[in-house]
Amino acid sequence: MRRRLPPNVGSLAAGGMRLAIAGILGVGIATLNASIVVNAAGALAITYLPAFLSRDWGIRLSPSLTLWVTTAVLLHALGMLGLYDDLWWYDHLTHTLSAMLVAAVGYAATRAVDEYSDAVYLPHRFLFVFILTFTLAVGVLWEVLEFFTRLAAEFFGVEAVLVQYGLSDTIVDLVFDTVGAVIVALFGTETLSGVVDAFHQRLEDARTQRPQ
Repeated sequence: MRRRLPPNVGSLAAGGMRLAIAGILGVGIATLNASIVVNAAGALAITYLPAFLSRDWGIRLSPSLTLWVTTAVLLHALGMLGLYDDLWWYDHLTHTLSAMLVAAVGYAATRAVDEYSDAVYLPHRFLFVFILTFTLAVGVLWEVLEFFTRLAAEFFGVEAVLVQYGLSDTIVDLVFDTVGAVIVALFGTETLSGVVDAFHQRLEDARTQRPQ
């Protein structure tokens, strides 16, 4: 007989990943490694985003989406321990997962506005192009941030908390950002339908509460 997973398995898994990120943060503090500390602290903060959205905005992410977010930031935090340097494919994996998250946010927010306003109509083909454009725009901003972070670190003579390896690395990163966006555009829209509905309901609630 097939056994079902406990209903809270997603929360337990996310909690375990959060503890792992906290452990990585502890390693960074113990070794006085600013790069690990900053990235692990940011990753740890992001793991609380689903709970924040649920409590303060009434937007509940499904267990699978919560695991998606937590897995992406955990892998990035692990990469700061040396996996980015030791495994040639690791950066490609984390960029793809991160791009999928960015694409998901862009898609959910845009679809919610489309459903909320009669003045806005977004054809399906346009949404595909928008997801790609939005994800690449955020990817470019991230690469620019990495570039200026490296310049600042060199100027002050400290270790950079974000690492950029050159122009070819930037181009490859954007390629995998595109891969992540395409995956969401082709296969992720159904998964995100609940988030779209929650965003839409939030906009409707804000409209009804607005003074006339």
